[in-house]
Amino acid sequence: MVDREDFDSSVALPPGLEIGQIRRAIEYVQRQTSDLVEIYYEQKNVFSAIVGIFGTRALDSVSNYERPKNVHTAQQRFPDLKRRGSGEPPAANDSLESKASIRPWELQAHYNHAGWYIVWRYLVDPTETIEPDVSVLVWRVDVAFLTEEDWKYEDSRAGASGGGRTHTFGVKKPATRFRDCAVYRRQGIRIRDGKPVPENGA
Repeated sequence: MVDREDFDSSVALPPGLEIGQIRRAIEYVQRQTSDLVEIYYEQKNVFSAIVGIFGTRALDSVSNYERPKNVHTAQQRFPDLKRRGSGEPPAANDSLESKASIRPWELQAHYNHAGWYIVWRYLVDPTETIEPDVSVLVWRVDVAFLTEEDWKYEDSRAGASGGGRTHTFGVKKPATRFRDCAVYRRQGIRIRDGKPVPENGA
C-alpha cells in the first residue's frame, strides 16, 4: 500500500507534476513489474530499465507529461517525457527522465543532459513478506533537477578484447545530491550496508 503520509510536499517537482500522480504511478509500477521478477535474476540492469519504462508509461497516462510522438526512438533519446504543450525539443525545465535503481543513492545515465529526473528506487522481495502480493517494492522516489555540472563522466573499459561496459555518466556525490529529494519514502525501510531492508527484520 502506498501511504499518502509517506510523501513530502516540500520537495520541488517539475511544473505541473503532482504527488497524487506519482502515487498512482508507484502503484502501477509495482503491480506491473511484480510478475516479471525472473528477469531481475537474469539481468538486473535490464530489469531496472523495465521499471523505468513502466514509470514513463504511468506518468504519460496520469500526468501532464507525455512521451515523444516518435515511439520508435523514445527510449533512445532524452527526455523520456516532456511537459504537454512544450516545444520540440523541450527546454530543460520541461524535460522529465524516468530512471530506476536498486541502489540507495547512485544514478547512472548514458548522457549528462540537464533536466528533471524521477528515480524509482526499488527492491525485490520474492517472498512478498514486506507487502502481500508485491514482489517489487518502490521504497523511495527521488525527484531532482540535474544540470550538466551534476554529472561526471565514467570511462568505459570495453574494448576489442571484449568485456567492460558502454560509456556512462554518474551523479557526483549522489548521497549528498539526493539527500533532500525524496518526494516519497516508504516507512519501515532503512539502508543497511548499502542495501534497503525492512526495519527490525519485519
